[in-house]
Amino acid sequence: MADQPKGRPDGAPVARRTMLGMLAAGAAGLAAAPYLQHGWEKVLASASQADSTGLTGLLPNPSGFRYYSIVGSVPRKDATNYELRIDGLVDRPRAYTLADLRALPQTRVVRDVLCTDGWRVPDTPFEGVRLAHLLDAAGVRSEGRAVRFTCFDGAYTESLTMEQARRSDVLVALNMQDRPITHEHGGPVRLYVAPMYFYKSAKWLSGISVTDRVVPGYWEERGYDVDGWLEGADRRGDAGA
Repeated sequence: MADQPKGRPDGAPVARRTMLGMLAAGAAGLAAAPYLQHGWEKVLASASQADSTGLTGLLPNPSGFRYYSIVGSVPRKDATNYELRIDGLVDRPRAYTLADLRALPQTRVVRDVLCTDGWRVPDTPFEGVRLAHLLDAAGVRSEGRAVRFTCFDGAYTESLTMEQARRSDVLVALNMQDRPITHEHGGPVRLYVAPMYFYKSAKWLSGISVTDRVVPGYWEERGYDVDGWLEGADRRGDAGA
């Protein structure tokens, strides 16, 4: 009788080697993913600073965030040269360093981040100093009705009413997603206004000035709502004491 065809003796080991190789490649991909994502985010952030059209905001980004800058270049600040000035209608104007801000009591707020462009990043943690704490320390005068924010990009501005500014979910934020806020995300310090669209959360924060009226910010001067409330936001219930 003719010999029957024999099965390949190494068939099983080859299959195992293939499967193990695929698993190893998958594990390597997962391990590299954070680095690749961070690199892609830096590319997007760099491109956005040279893009006056905002088209870079249409490019995909695994983190969900989109980048947009209204100027061509933003200086970098860190613990050696960052300063946040608080002035205007206050009794005790002051400048805070990054170390000063980190030494103050920190508040953590976890909410969805929403942009008027339609993108959303759910359950995003921010941590920093309550704006109300800094206003109390400065001593707001009786005629103070609003707060104006300026940024070290030299162009962006924002405003809140005093009632809005004193909410417990409005922060001078130092951390985002449990890490120090990067330059690309508006660090080392940015405003975070949880119940409003993200354009109200000014990046690269450098100045807080108490005013006697609301001064429309950069985007409000271009047609955006001065009160950028999210749909369904509690406009009063979360106000700080």
